[in-house]
Amino acid sequence: MSTSVATRVAGVDVPTGHFIGGEWLAGDASFETISPIDQEAIAEVARAGEREVDAAVGAAAEAFPDWAALGPGGRAPYLRRLADLIDANVERLAAVECADMAMLLRSLRARVIARGALNFRNYAELAVAYEERDWRSRGTWNRVQRTPAGPAAVITPWNAPFMLSTWKVAPALAAGCTVVLKPAEWSPLSCAVLAQLAAEAGMPPGVFNVVQGIGEEAGAALVSHPLIRRVSFTGSPETGRLIGVAAARNLVPFTAELGGKGPLVVFDDADLDAAAAKAAGQYDDAGQVCLAGTRLLIQDGIRGAFLERFHAAVDRHVLGDPREDATTISPLIHPDHVDRVAGFVERALADGQRLVRGGHRLDGLLFEPTLIEPTRDDAEIVQREVFGPVLTLQTFTDEADAIRLANSTAYGLSGIVYTGSLGRADRVGRAIRAGVIWVNTFLVRDLTAPFGGVGISGIGREGGDYALDFYSDLKTLQILDGSVM
Repeated sequence: MSTSVATRVAGVDVPTGHFIGGEWLAGDASFETISPIDQEAIAEVARAGEREVDAAVGAAAEAFPDWAALGPGGRAPYLRRLADLIDANVERLAAVECADMAMLLRSLRARVIARGALNFRNYAELAVAYEERDWRSRGTWNRVQRTPAGPAAVITPWNAPFMLSTWKVAPALAAGCTVVLKPAEWSPLSCAVLAQLAAEAGMPPGVFNVVQGIGEEAGAALVSHPLIRRVSFTGSPETGRLIGVAAARNLVPFTAELGGKGPLVVFDDADLDAAAAKAAGQYDDAGQVCLAGTRLLIQDGIRGAFLERFHAAVDRHVLGDPREDATTISPLIHPDHVDRVAGFVERALADGQRLVRGGHRLDGLLFEPTLIEPTRDDAEIVQREVFGPVLTLQTFTDEADAIRLANSTAYGLSGIVYTGSLGRADRVGRAIRAGVIWVNTFLVRDLTAPFGGVGISGIGREGGDYALDFYSDLKTLQILDGSVM
C-alpha cells in the first residue's frame, strides 16, 4: 500500500486513504463519494479489502497491550486532548460533514460536532471514576475487576457520521480497547478528519485506525476477523443480522442499534402547540434520524386541532441548501435513498393509504415533508422504517388504545409522549416497548444513561458505564479471608 493523498473539501484538506498504525495509506482501489448538495463528486476515497482490514486489525492488536496497560488515568489525557482538538476544529469538521452528507451547517456548528468532543471528555472521566465492586462472602473477599477486551470493530452509519462514530470510539478507547473504525461509504470524510485529530492528539500508532470502504467488502472482513474481540454497529436490521452472525462465529460480543419507527403520542391534555411543533420537527435532517417519532398517534378528540397547528408548523419549514441559515430541511443523502423514500410513498398510495400532504420529489435530492393517514395498522408505511421526511397519522381512543398502537411494530428504539399528567406519563412510558421514552420533549440525552433498542431496533446498550462494561471483560477476584497480608 502506498502513502495516500488528500483532497480539498469545503476548503478543508481531507485525507482520502486508510489510517492504519499511525500512517495514511492509499491502497489499490477507490470509490467516489458525492455531495448531496449538488450531486457532484467531492472525493475519490480508498476502498479497503481483506488486505487493508487485516493490516488495520493487526495494528490494533499490536498496540493493544500497551494501551490497555496505561489504565484509565493514563488513557484519559489522550482523550481529553482529542476533545480539545475537536472543539478547536468545529468549523472544519462542520464544513466537511455538511458537504459530505448535507446535514444543516448551523446544527453541526452549534451542537452536533461539539457532542463528539463531549463524548471523549465524558468517557475519559467516567472510566477514571469507575469504582470496582468489593464485598465479603462465605469467608472470602471479592472484587469485580473491569479489564479491556481487546481490538474493537466499530461500523457507523451515514447519518451524523462524526458524532455517531465518537459515541462508539470514545468508550472503546476509554475502556482500554484499540479500535478499527469503518465509516459508511456514503459519508466517509469527517471520520478521516477525526483520525487526523487523533494523530495530532498524540494517540499511539495503532490505537485508533480507520479503514474506508464498502460494507459488503471492508465491513464484512472486519467483523469476521479472528483478532476482533468486540463489534459495535449502527445501521439497518438486515445488515445487523449479517454482522451478528459473523460475530457469533467467533463468539464475539456484539452491540447494534438498528433503527426505529417511533411513536409520537399526543393525549388530549397535552400542550397542543408544543406537541404539533415537535411533530413538525420530526422532519428535521430530512427525517434521516433513527430516533424520530415518525408515527403520529393523536387522541381522536383533538385530531382537527392538532392538524391545524401541525400544518402551520410544517409550512414554516424551508427546503434547500444546508449551508444556508434559513434552510430547515436539507437534501437526502443519495439518489438511491431518494428512490427508496419515494418507493415507500408510491406503494402506500397504490395500497389505498390517504395522502394528507406532500409526497413528491423536488429538485435535486429534496423530498417534500409528507404525511400519510393509513387505512390499516399493518400497512407497510406504518410497519417499516422509511428514514426520510415521511410521517404517518393514526388516532386512538384511550391509553390502552394508544399503547396498543405504539407497540404494534417490530421496532422498539424510542418514543415520545405529550401529556399534562405525570401519572399518565409514567403509565404510558412504562408500557411502550422502547429503549428510551421522552415526555414533552425530544432528543435530550444524558450520556450516562443507557441507550439502545428492543425488538428489531437492536441489541445491547450504549452510554455511560453500560458502554464501558461492553468494551471490557468483567473478572471476579476472590481471596480467602486472612490468607494474604
